[in-house]
Amino acid sequence: MTAWAAMSASPEAERLVRDLIGVTPAEPFDVVWLHHGEYVQVEVREKAERSTFGTPPDAAEWGVTFTGQTRTRWARIDLPGGASGASEEWVAETAAGPGWLGFLADASDLLAGTLDPDMVPAIIAQIVVPRLATWCAVYTAEHAWEPLRPAYLWHSDETQIDALRELLDETPIPSGEGPAVLHAGEWQSLAFPLTARGRRLGVLCLGRHDSFPEEVMQLAEDLGRRAALAMDNARLYAQQAAANRALQRSLLPPEEPKTPGLDSHVVYEPAGETNEVGGDFYDLFPIREGVWRFAIGDVCGTGPEAAAVTGLARHTLRLLAREGYAVADVVDRLNQAILDEGERARFLTLLHGEIMRTDQGLDIRLVSAGHPEALRLRPSGVVDVVASPQSLLGVFPEADFHEETLHLDPGDVLLGVTDGVTERRSGTRLLDDDGGLAKLLAECVDLSARAVAERIRRAVQDFALEPSADDLAILVLRAP
Repeated sequence: MTAWAAMSASPEAERLVRDLIGVTPAEPFDVVWLHHGEYVQVEVREKAERSTFGTPPDAAEWGVTFTGQTRTRWARIDLPGGASGASEEWVAETAAGPGWLGFLADASDLLAGTLDPDMVPAIIAQIVVPRLATWCAVYTAEHAWEPLRPAYLWHSDETQIDALRELLDETPIPSGEGPAVLHAGEWQSLAFPLTARGRRLGVLCLGRHDSFPEEVMQLAEDLGRRAALAMDNARLYAQQAAANRALQRSLLPPEEPKTPGLDSHVVYEPAGETNEVGGDFYDLFPIREGVWRFAIGDVCGTGPEAAAVTGLARHTLRLLAREGYAVADVVDRLNQAILDEGERARFLTLLHGEIMRTDQGLDIRLVSAGHPEALRLRPSGVVDVVASPQSLLGVFPEADFHEETLHLDPGDVLLGVTDGVTERRSGTRLLDDDGGLAKLLAECVDLSARAVAERIRRAVQDFALEPSADDLAILVLRAP
């Protein structure tokens, strides 16, 4: 009913459905809604013998039809805006009463309910048809100097849409600053500019068989302003979301890390709205033949400030690693670089290490700077913590970092995660309470790095019903 802009008829329609279902046998049946412009038809279809039923009190028309073994009980309810002149009666009644305000309020709610700029033209067209007009066409332009292009077309009789589209293709669309007459065949039609914040976004075109009452023009003009503002907000949101997605991509490796001779996998999932840049990041890159560096980190907070520290961290790690700095020295210099940012700085947790392939597995040197514990899984199912916690970055100038060494035998797995995993919340419980992450990892014996990462990701997702409010990054290394 909302999609058909028939909210005022909803109570009668609901009672009509109850009446039809009330005389239906206790057998399976289907309820079907059909929109015919001037009215809505409700059908209850079931397999049954021929019979009759009483008149639904709210129905304008009703009946029973049979197709094969299917009996269909149907009833119709008239909608405002039909050819019978109900539109004029509705406008005359509501323009001076609360119905007009209710209609505008419903329209505003529908328009505000989407941040997709392509959905706004569809919503406004289905709001005004058939209440204010028989058909509606919305034209938009990305920029004021660009030609208008058709964005959405709606007619109370869907079979007439193609013919109307052909007619409008041959009709000049006004692009002035005020309402204008649209010369579209025999239709009485008007064009209303869609303007928001001083910028032209498009044109709203309406057509009727009869002339437009003054009340309808006022309503259409008001709806045009609301639609334009909703469209502008949606465009601004989409532009911001696209910019932040591009920024987020720039803070991560340009492609999935390629590590020949090393079984590895990374999972990264940003949380929250698309207009937020998260603070989690990862990296895995080669230094020389058989040697790689890896990092998984989490910057405090989200947004541009967090993104600035994320970019600083990832590029500093790569640059210093390729300059030959040891793991602990890289972390120490990154700490100083973050502190040098002053008030713009955000503290950072980081697990950073170097991997060297050997004949007996992998030798790893690593530093865990305030980061969630790194875990090792043995083929026997034993899980242990492999790095002691050190100071997080961006807080203490005097922090001194030292490397720890670790060997992974063939089949051993190293797991690093951000707190989007360990602090996944369900009620008062966290996923890592009572060693929850270690227990999950213990169930991953004999799995590949990809399978381990996906198992952890699914466990995080299934731990609570509500979506995660934090970014998530998982890095898995497995000794071949």
